Amino acid sequence: MSRIRKAVIPAAGLGTRFLPLTKAQPKEMLPVLHKPVIQYVVEEAYDSGIREILIITGKGKRAIEDHFDRIDPLLRNNQVSSLDEMLDDLTLYFVRQRQIRGLGDAIAHAESYVEGEPFAVLLGDTLTSPPCTHELMKVHAHCGSGVIAVEEVKPEEVSRYGIVAVGDFTKGVAPIRDLVEKPDPSKAPSRLAILGRYILTPGIFDCLRTTVPGSGGEIQLTDAIRECNRREVHHAMLFEGRRFDIGTKIDWLKSNIELALEDPEFGPAIIPFLESLVRGR
Repeated sequence: MSRIRKAVIPAAGLGTRFLPLTKAQPKEMLPVLHKPVIQYVVEEAYDSGIREILIITGKGKRAIEDHFDRIDPLLRNNQVSSLDEMLDDLTLYFVRQRQIRGLGDAIAHAESYVEGEPFAVLLGDTLTSPPCTHELMKVHAHCGSGVIAVEEVKPEEVSRYGIVAVGDFTKGVAPIRDLVEKPDPSKAPSRLAILGRYILTPGIFDCLRTTVPGSGGEIQLTDAIRECNRREVHHAMLFEGRRFDIGTKIDWLKSNIELALEDPEFGPAIIPFLESLVRGR
């Protein structure tokens, strides 16, 4: 079974839900504790053993490319950062999605890059712990199919996600029977939501070419995977770790707080601070 050597990170979205924070900076560059969101995602791919990453950007996203340049020695006081060390062992490519036509269209830009191999996809507004991509790669090595990470969400959250219907789970893995993008909760086939981590096969590109615009008038990756699943079985992996959603302002704020509580530098200060706020209300 082929090893997953390459990852794709779509990062071309407009970030309108974060305005005015994203008026002059990409959503992916918003800080979560010590690092911008996009660095966590790149580190997840790297820590999973991937050494080639394509980041799909768009208008106003130049800061992402600049962030992954090496730090000037005059600015780092001759100390080599962990980011610099990672960049020494990582090849990053960038391509622009010139029209924002949906996640499916963004992934279509990666066809020549993956060179006919299965590849990982990591959405740039989701953090996972432990690295979800590594777990997906193990499932792919076992079953050889496309694999999608899922988690159960609350009924009121179903309409925010792509939802999958599955067969029986065996050790946290089940064959996918159907997929629906952002369904009405009353018509959703399950509450298993796609959480933004995938292993896709090259067959996805033929399906993307024939996928018509769906939810929001965009080319939805979920719709393309639905068609691809009819041609070659895909599997869902129930992720048992933690997902931090950076898709909205409130989720971004919650992620900062939760990760700060666990951080050795911030935790000792933030815990008594939050306790004092609660006592004062």
